[in-house]
Amino acid sequence: MTKNLYPSFGLLLVDDEPSFLRSLSIALERSGGITNIYRCQDSREVLTLLERENIGLVTLDLTMPHLSGEQLLARIVEEHPDVGVIVISGLNQVETAVNCIKQGAFDYFVKTDEEGRLLEGIKRAIRLQELRQENQELRKRFLNDTLEHPEAFARIVTADKGMRSVFQYLESVAPTSQPILIGGESGVGKELFARAAHDLSGRQGPLVCVNVAGLDDNVFADTLFGHQRGAFTGADQERAGMIEQAADGTLLLDEIGDLSMASQVKLLRLLQEGEYYPLGSDRPRRMRARVVVATHQDLGEKQRAGTFRKDLYYRLRTHQVHIPSLRQRKSDIPLLLEHFLAEAADELGKHKPSYPPELPVLLTNYGFPGNVRELRAMVFDAMSVHRSRTLSMEIFKRAMQHTNDRPLPHPVTRHTAFAPDEPLPTLHAVADQLVDEAMKRAEGNQSIASRLLGISQPALSKRLKKMREVGPDD
Repeated sequence: MTKNLYPSFGLLLVDDEPSFLRSLSIALERSGGITNIYRCQDSREVLTLLERENIGLVTLDLTMPHLSGEQLLARIVEEHPDVGVIVISGLNQVETAVNCIKQGAFDYFVKTDEEGRLLEGIKRAIRLQELRQENQELRKRFLNDTLEHPEAFARIVTADKGMRSVFQYLESVAPTSQPILIGGESGVGKELFARAAHDLSGRQGPLVCVNVAGLDDNVFADTLFGHQRGAFTGADQERAGMIEQAADGTLLLDEIGDLSMASQVKLLRLLQEGEYYPLGSDRPRRMRARVVVATHQDLGEKQRAGTFRKDLYYRLRTHQVHIPSLRQRKSDIPLLLEHFLAEAADELGKHKPSYPPELPVLLTNYGFPGNVRELRAMVFDAMSVHRSRTLSMEIFKRAMQHTNDRPLPHPVTRHTAFAPDEPLPTLHAVADQLVDEAMKRAEGNQSIASRLLGISQPALSKRLKKMREVGPDD
């Protein structure tokens, strides 16, 4: 069997006419890229095939020797209720069609109908079967709170429950052929999620990433579709496009919200037809890659504003993943700090340093407009100049003060505002204020206060002791 491209399950064609099976197989492969097809001429072998193979949809001839289509339909509905059935008959009999639908058939077609209508009906049934399987997978994962392949998310450092829900959803939809839209602010790690989706899909081809921001229509077409020799001035030799390079794998189109309207039309046609023309060629090629798109923009708002095609938007949002910003999962900041310190130390050939207990508190109360990418840059910058045993907080302080965001989004502290000419409080003063507020909210319970601050209880006790020794006005 050829590697599954579309759909994620097998399609079984049952008919006692080998010529019909052959012509339908060829038509499905040419029009829909459907290659994971099983063919069966003997109706007695159908149930055995369903037991042995991962079949999601069956096309069933009504008039066959041994077991008729109606008999087989009843057995499949009873013994394999998750398998969809399309009945194909040589006769246009309304009463028979109605009975088949009542028994549980998804649809009914006549062999003399236009081929295009039958092919579209099969593709429509495939999409619905995939959605049905995804819903079942999602229900199972959320109810049991399970991840079957946590290793796919090993690159993503988090302990956040919201992120775990994103993992569960992505694990459910990754095996399908439909596009995935990954949204989230710049710096949250959208490419890591695209890589996880690719790993979970089981596709044998590579993950190919293309940033489409700033590409005009001609460059976009050449980048994706490639060109033939002589297609334009300077095209001295044939060049494969990114779609071909991603064959049997995944194509990630990053910053899809910046795509021009003309390029949006080309992308929509590619997703609808599943084929493309290299520049200078009049022969179409079948797309064999799964498409994932990413953006930091609100595509729903853009399509309402008329700058993003509505039909493309709805096709892309079949499976939509939104990655929370770092400020929405502040409990991950200490984990990421440890991770990036170890990574930076290894890359720079240094020992991983210790750091002041105030550092996680400071970072947790910062807005991080650049998200995880910004935190990583801060850590690597600090590690590049690090010389002593304890990591200095000065680099972090300077980075926060030079950002366009406010350096310290206000927790409830002794100061609610600062005059323009008033000097900012020192980091020690800010840390004292945070400790005071945490102790108030915890009603004096150091264990609860330490969890609010994200530091250990011994570190909090040490800080409180120092505050008592110095005094509030020193």
